[in-house]
Amino acid sequence: MINKIIPQKLQKGDEIRVIAPASGVKIISKECRQLASERFAQMGLKVSYGKNAVDENWDEGGSTSVENRVADIHEAFLDKNVKAVFTMIGGNNSNQLLDFIDFDIIRNNPKIFCGFSDITALLNAIYAKTGLVTFSGPHFSSCGMLKGIDYTLQNLQKMLFEMKENQIVPSAEWSDDPWFLDQENRQFIKNEGWWILQNGKASGTLIGGNLGTFDLLLGTPYRPAFEKDTVLFVEDTGDTNIAVFTRDLQALLQQPDFRNVKAILIGRFQKNSKVTREQLEFMVKRFAPYVKDLPITANLDFGHSTPLLTIPLGGTAEIENGNIKFSL
Repeated sequence: MINKIIPQKLQKGDEIRVIAPASGVKIISKECRQLASERFAQMGLKVSYGKNAVDENWDEGGSTSVENRVADIHEAFLDKNVKAVFTMIGGNNSNQLLDFIDFDIIRNNPKIFCGFSDITALLNAIYAKTGLVTFSGPHFSSCGMLKGIDYTLQNLQKMLFEMKENQIVPSAEWSDDPWFLDQENRQFIKNEGWWILQNGKASGTLIGGNLGTFDLLLGTPYRPAFEKDTVLFVEDTGDTNIAVFTRDLQALLQQPDFRNVKAILIGRFQKNSKVTREQLEFMVKRFAPYVKDLPITANLDFGHSTPLLTIPLGGTAEIENGNIKFSL
């Protein structure tokens, strides 16, 4: 049984530390970083960077060494002035760090840790090894978006400043644009709302993140157990398709502790994946022996489109007849 640690909520005047445990700052434009800093300043927060997050010594994978990336994590948690740690962006290699992190440092200096995508490896490892509730939410760079950011910022502030219950609602519109390449010419799509694939009522501890990254943790000590009453939340990138997503989700269904999962939440798919509601409904029928009577809701505002929810990994979800509430 994991003994949960709830980090202290943010207050105006607090300092956040930006680190790059996956890809580095080099791929984020100065304009995007500046706008992100302004967003956090509007929240009353000061921004500092890990010393290796701005290192120009990148390898072919777009990141600095394991030693440098781990050092920035340790330094961020040890610094008493830092109240929250945000990742710069995702990537493909956060799991390289797991065997080298001193989790005692994190356990003894708990604070908010936020990111998504490849950062799923760190979010879950920290929770599994320390009990610290982490946050699957926007990267620092995500907050450098010029348009369509309001829903993301509202949900981020509700979770990190208030840390109260968040009765979530679908966003009014969403976008799959490569906004970081063109901040002005954006296309927004009217949100048709959540897809209730199976209705029902459930509550439990939120565990999950990016599905492909979460599967990398299977068989390691860094995958949190699906303890009694778990709510699994998963999303994937535009590189996936229904066959890949189904296969990767099957790997979780076959875990002995999946019997403790009481509901599944699925994030919005990018257009390139071509995943449809009908395909997901067929998948659920195929999974009937595993998911009978489980509430399953898809097309939620998390994943690799925008805007983004902030989801407390290790927090609680309550689901009833199409209503969803997150809390700490």
